[in-house]
Amino acid sequence: MFLIFILFTYQKIYIVLKSIGHYMKKAFKFRLYPTIDQSNQLSQHIGSCRFVYNWALDQKVKTYEQIGKSISRFDLNKLIPNLKKQNPWLEEVNSQSLQGMTKQVESAFTRFFREKNVFPKFKSKKNPIQSFPIPQHYNVDFENNTVKVPKIGEIKAVLHKTFEGELKSALISKSSTGKYYISILVEDGKEVPVKQMFSESTTIGIDVGITDFAVISTGEKVENPNYLKNSLKRLKVLQKRVRRKQNGSKNREKAKQKLAVLHEKITTQRNDFQHKLSFKLVSENQAIAVETLDFKGMIKTPHFSKARFDSVWSSFVTKLEYKSEWLGKTILMMGKFEPSSKICHVCGYHNSKLALKDREWKCPDCKTKHDRDVNAAINIKKFSLIDQNLIGI
Repeated sequence: MFLIFILFTYQKIYIVLKSIGHYMKKAFKFRLYPTIDQSNQLSQHIGSCRFVYNWALDQKVKTYEQIGKSISRFDLNKLIPNLKKQNPWLEEVNSQSLQGMTKQVESAFTRFFREKNVFPKFKSKKNPIQSFPIPQHYNVDFENNTVKVPKIGEIKAVLHKTFEGELKSALISKSSTGKYYISILVEDGKEVPVKQMFSESTTIGIDVGITDFAVISTGEKVENPNYLKNSLKRLKVLQKRVRRKQNGSKNREKAKQKLAVLHEKITTQRNDFQHKLSFKLVSENQAIAVETLDFKGMIKTPHFSKARFDSVWSSFVTKLEYKSEWLGKTILMMGKFEPSSKICHVCGYHNSKLALKDREWKCPDCKTKHDRDVNAAINIKKFSLIDQNLIGI
């Protein structure tokens, strides 16, 4: 029986072995309510860490230009004491947080060379979200609803969820509306669940769209809430008010704050919607097939750009991926160049004349009437299962 099990599931062995010996890590985000003094200290930490990040980035660039080799974060950490002598105000900041910035710089360069992404940029104090890391030596007190941070002390927090496990790194961030949050990474000591077996009947395909946020291969359609689109009128009013205010004036800052509050509300609504939908889909199915979309290309396309920013499909797919890891489910990715909408899922006829405006079409071979999006969702499921050798062509 064991050999039969191996033969039928060999495609999943890599995932299972990868999970053995690795513990679950989850991130928890809580709202902080610092006092005025603590708020000043947090701002000082943010500013100092930003300064060290920019210094470290400058050092790596200059070193590479001079000797053709990049300086490591460990060598940069050795230079930080000297930097503190030149800038005594850095002594008031947690030293490990400063060292965490050299790690961020190195990670940015690694992503750049590995993914051929954008070259690392210097941090600006004008960025809407500011943050600094706390690698260790912080504490969470659920009884008193406080978080103890090095160099700052105990900060009041709304600890709406409890957790057990080993505290890893943390990140304190300040939103554009002036709110402080702490994100805590926790290793709970539980092994990553083994991927559950799935079949054609326990798998669904999802096609994301504009009119409908998601269309399921079962025929179910999830309406797009269009939080950004519904707030555009109010956004235009607030943006006009910001433009009319004098640069550097207090009234301009007040107007910008109101605009930031609305943007934050839209983001919160969108995240809440995506969290609920992704959890529902992952809980009810053993495997979910999704299409690999060219998100960067969609941004450049006028027809899709605004809808893409409203829907944020990439964020939804990310939520599906990590929730499926937690529950031992599987995410199947279909190739981005598969013509899922133009192929009849019944007979395989390829409708090369299908235009984007055509929401329904009839197959000339088998006479099946297709809803464009439902047909695409079924094909996404079908192609993904073919790749897994679970169904035939």
